[in-house]
Amino acid sequence: MRKLVYYVAVTLDGRISGPGGEADFFPAGDEQQTAAYYAWHGALYPETVPTAYRAASGLTDAPNRRFDTVLMGLGAYRPALDAGITSPYAHLRQYVVSSTLGPGTDPAVTVVPDDPLALVRALKQEEGTGLDVWLCGGGKLAGALLPEIDELLIKNYPVVAGAGIPAFDGAFDPTVFDVAERTAFPGGVTFTRLTRR
Repeated sequence: MRKLVYYVAVTLDGRISGPGGEADFFPAGDEQQTAAYYAWHGALYPETVPTAYRAASGLTDAPNRRFDTVLMGLGAYRPALDAGITSPYAHLRQYVVSSTLGPGTDPAVTVVPDDPLALVRALKQEEGTGLDVWLCGGGKLAGALLPEIDELLIKNYPVVAGAGIPAFDGAFDPTVFDVAERTAFPGGVTFTRLTRR
């Protein structure tokens, strides 16, 4: 069975963006630190690099290694739309969960107006792909899908936001995950892979 994997960047206080969707406050580190992380990331998860940046990252022809499908809330999709990009991950099957976004935004993007749990359960039952489903964000969607999240890939930055969008925004539902691996990068960024207990 396919897995639902939530891969997201968070602050020390568990925010995935600022109150208005800001992400420019995440510290980038110096050029060498950034290059080390992106080389590592590109080798393991090349499909998580948006299509518009794949050529510059040397990933134009890189095959999808872990995911063939991406699932986003409107908040995660909005930055691409604001930049005039309606298909941010053209190399993946794309779903946007939104009750306000029209279905004709882009033929390569399927808008799901409700019941993301049913969608995820159907996607997880698909056979033959061998690849998983990437939950790209946001916090409300992650909160709604918590019962179906099998794995977390957390890129933790050494910054406190103080306010903003939480990584999970839902009902009180303590769910235990186990640390499977942790990698520290120069500049204070850590990457942790966790699996559902």
